[in-house]
Amino acid sequence: MFDYSPFNRSSVGFDRLFRLLDEAANVENQAWPPYNIERLGENDYRITIAVAGFGPSDIAIESKGNTLTVSGKKAEKADPSVEVLHQGIAGRSFERRFQLADYVEVKGADMANGLLHIALVRVLPEAMKPRQIAINSGDKPKAIEAKAA
Repeated sequence: MFDYSPFNRSSVGFDRLFRLLDEAANVENQAWPPYNIERLGENDYRITIAVAGFGPSDIAIESKGNTLTVSGKKAEKADPSVEVLHQGIAGRSFERRFQLADYVEVKGADMANGLLHIALVRVLPEAMKPRQIAINSGDKPKAIEAKAA
């Protein structure tokens, strides 16, 4: 546990960063389900989660504020007459949380071959985009107009 109070006394607006660092230190090291975070372009990202055995109706994706939550809950057994001798495919419920940076939005999600793909895009507002500033030069002499006496 790290004490961020000295930083809080001398900084303004970094409380969210300190909270994220604190949460990251306290998160259980959860290994299931495995996932990848990929960068596809300058502003395009994708989270891929291995969800073998889950269908689209078993998974919920929620984006609230800067948090993306992916949860899965397996439906009850459909066929009680089948006796499972060995169960190697995990079917337990899960919940994964991802902290999204500012201006990152969820574009969509699709599922194929046991992988859930969540597309993300960073959309910067016009005020945040870089822009060129024209430089005025003072070389041009100014004409002074005077009234004739």
